[in-house]
Amino acid sequence: MDNQSPKMLSDEWNSTLYQEKHQFVWQYGADLLDLLNPQQGDRILDLGCGTGQLSQKISESGAKVVGIDSSAEMIAQARLNYPNLDFRVADAANFSLEMQFDSVFSNATLHWIKSPQAVITSIKNALKPGGLFLAEFGGKGNIESITTTITSILKESNYSQVPIDHPWYFPSMEEYVVLLEEQDFRVNYATLFERPTPLTDETLGMQNWLKMFTQNWLTNFSEPEKQDIYQKAEDKLKPLLYRENTWFADYVRLRIMAYR
Repeated sequence: MDNQSPKMLSDEWNSTLYQEKHQFVWQYGADLLDLLNPQQGDRILDLGCGTGQLSQKISESGAKVVGIDSSAEMIAQARLNYPNLDFRVADAANFSLEMQFDSVFSNATLHWIKSPQAVITSIKNALKPGGLFLAEFGGKGNIESITTTITSILKESNYSQVPIDHPWYFPSMEEYVVLLEEQDFRVNYATLFERPTPLTDETLGMQNWLKMFTQNWLTNFSEPEKQDIYQKAEDKLKPLLYRENTWFADYVRLRIMAYR
């Protein structure tokens, strides 16, 4: 992500691992649907739809849903999961669709994109006047223990690659509200809150999380080096993030509701 054109994520997702071990991604997003309140006939864009679970839930209201994701593998799986829905490969920071939407919904996606102004512009262009933008994603302090630990491991170890910054964008609530207001959005609701998230596999939870979500960060490292990083990170993080026989990710989420 760093020093590249803005994208949601490179097309390296393991959709099977995502579905089987990281259901919490869409399960925690389900309560956002009460705020979205989709109605029969609404046009709704699910930005960063992953494998399509929340798109399907939105469609059950009778809304017409389009799901987009930058990962071709995720979109392929979404189409297999829900062949009745419209899923497309598209870049959140630079997409253009043939219709406008009543709402743009996004869960656990926007922290992957380090050019938020471009994302907000694309969302604004996709919305009808008065349309709703509703999103939840990683905010300031998100996975701080994990990023700090891996950063220190990369600096202290003699790996073949030069360490790079992590690939995420975790803004403060104030920062993101300003970005929206600069593009004439009216922000009705914004909150930043801690949400320690249990990982489903009690023994491999952290290793599975690292394999799933550090792909961009560690993409240039060899497989043995990655395994060494995962193990060192797990050892260092266990006193911080493992309790009651469960691994937790130290999530901090930013939730935003704004109108064009």
